Amino acid sequence: MDIIAGVAVAIVLFCILGKLIALPFHILWKLITNSIIGAIILWGINLFGVGIKITFLKALVAGIFGIPGVVLILIAHALGY
Repeated sequence: MDIIAGVAVAIVLFCILGKLIALPFHILWKLITNSIIGAIILWGINLFGVGIKITFLKALVAGIFGIPGVVLILIAHALGY
């Protein structure tokens, strides 16, 4: 009976450990995909002749903040930053 309880505790601990290890990879994956989507949005805006240079930081801002991030980048570009 003690062996069964020990195995059950070990399985639960391994599941918790697996979730803790997978969480940073999930966050990183979401950050990368959002950055790619942000770069695509900025590229689409550049089709209208705005002339924003797409960098990793701008794609990251657009990916994390979405539409408000794109508006922020457009305002910063209009102000010369």
